[in-house]
Amino acid sequence: MNSRTPLASNPFRPGAGHPPPYLAGREEEKQELSRLLKQSPVLTNLVLTGLRGVGKTVLLETFKPIAIQREWIWAGTDLSESASVGEQALAVRILADLAPLVAPLTVAVEEVPRIGFKSAPLRRGIKLDYGLMKQVYDGTPGLVADKLKAVLELVWASLSPTRCRGVVLAYDEAQNLSDHAPRGQYPLSLLLDVFQSIQRKEIPYLLILAGLPTLFPKLVEARTFAERMFHVTTLGRLSESESQQAILKPIDKQPRPVKFSDVTVREIIKHSGGYPYFIQFLCREMFDSCLQQKARGALNPTATVEQSIRKLDSDFFAGRWNRITDRQRELLDVVAELPDCDVEFTVQAIVAKSRKVQSKPFSPSHVTQLLAKLAESGLVYKNRHGRYSFAVPLLGEFIRRQKGERGA
Repeated sequence: MNSRTPLASNPFRPGAGHPPPYLAGREEEKQELSRLLKQSPVLTNLVLTGLRGVGKTVLLETFKPIAIQREWIWAGTDLSESASVGEQALAVRILADLAPLVAPLTVAVEEVPRIGFKSAPLRRGIKLDYGLMKQVYDGTPGLVADKLKAVLELVWASLSPTRCRGVVLAYDEAQNLSDHAPRGQYPLSLLLDVFQSIQRKEIPYLLILAGLPTLFPKLVEARTFAERMFHVTTLGRLSESESQQAILKPIDKQPRPVKFSDVTVREIIKHSGGYPYFIQFLCREMFDSCLQQKARGALNPTATVEQSIRKLDSDFFAGRWNRITDRQRELLDVVAELPDCDVEFTVQAIVAKSRKVQSKPFSPSHVTQLLAKLAESGLVYKNRHGRYSFAVPLLGEFIRRQKGERGA
């Protein structure tokens, strides 16, 4: 690695949801969105899924201007756990997201009967703000689904005379949305029922949900028709050429006080696994190290990928690792030795491996219990085929590094 002047700021951004200086790959996903926006009527919605660090949030932000350019309104936010508490909370969340975008619109009196509005008559020319939407919501008889559908129909009745082609409701962290049968609250089912009903009426609302790999199985469990309602796009790691672009293009846009050698680029690609967050993290750490060395007068600043990996372990993995029990760590030590641990693994494979490498092997029931606890901690998840996978990218490599440092 060699240096050039003048000094410049670090272009890499490994923060959660921060757009990278150059979005590598994802062209196929953009094209899929464009196809969905051309639907008339809307028959298919979109699920974006993948592990943490693959760029789901960034891709959603990239989708937004594409939809707006094609004359769709885009509304949405993160689905916090509070929005999943109940049906009313979710409905209010949707109203609040739509309100700022449609508040300039005016609702005419003759629109009122079309939405089944039963309360006091509206004044002619009233603005379609949150207050009016909540008034329509509260005044519509029936269940929460009936009330929410009435508002969505009113919104589209007001938008349809304009150049707007439809409304996108996009929600990140959608795996937080769950039904709660013991409390009689079904917000996830509500969302699916309302959108299926609206779309059957050929009202152009498009639903985009982004979340961890547990998201789509939850949708299908809530409503079996969800399998036919969504196209699922699973974001994975970048290819070698895409990873190379993500590393080099941000540097090429600067005066280049730091230049990564070909060997360094290959090492970053190898240790990042092609995951966008890890590429940004490793590049930022190495770039910063070289900048600081240059500021101190070093003529040929150097930084190694190994040094940045140690910081990645401390900043990204250690917090998750330190929250689990010793026995859970022992289980993950066994999992990390399985040949396909970074793809998926089974209870049977863990039990068989533990009998070979541990003095106190795990029983099938114990493995099942520990995996359930690890799923609650967000380290693993159970896929639809009854197998398990790491919920965190490259966790297996981290575990093996930790085990090597312990001398196990």
